Amino acid sequence: MSYSAAPALQTAVYQRLAGWPALTGAAIYDAVPPNVTGTFVLIGPEEARDQSDKSGAGAEHQMVISVITDATGFLSIKTIAANISDALIGAPLTLARGTLVNLLFLRATARRIEEGEIRRIDLTFRARIQL
Repeated sequence: MSYSAAPALQTAVYQRLAGWPALTGAAIYDAVPPNVTGTFVLIGPEEARDQSDKSGAGAEHQMVISVITDATGFLSIKTIAANISDALIGAPLTLARGTLVNLLFLRATARRIEEGEIRRIDLTFRARIQL
């Protein structure tokens, strides 16, 4: 097992989202910027597991991509979350290290945080990478 493809996966996901027409103008980060307001996308936590077998080395990465806003209502960020899902599900991402076997949607959670002032949707995707 190796975590060696993690940077390549994050880079490819970022490039896919940044280039997706429906997400044009969306602020995409991998860390919450200080004093941020408005709506943004956060490429966040990731968990990797060994998926090696007799055919070779591999890993499964479960990554969370969040949409966060201080705007009222969920509709605007549900639309962004749907566009993220459209951009990534089955995407033919080219990795600088390893080969993406598949990229699947696992789940989404929508909730209010910080006493209801902030809305957040966490999308979890599973990427299978052959090394």
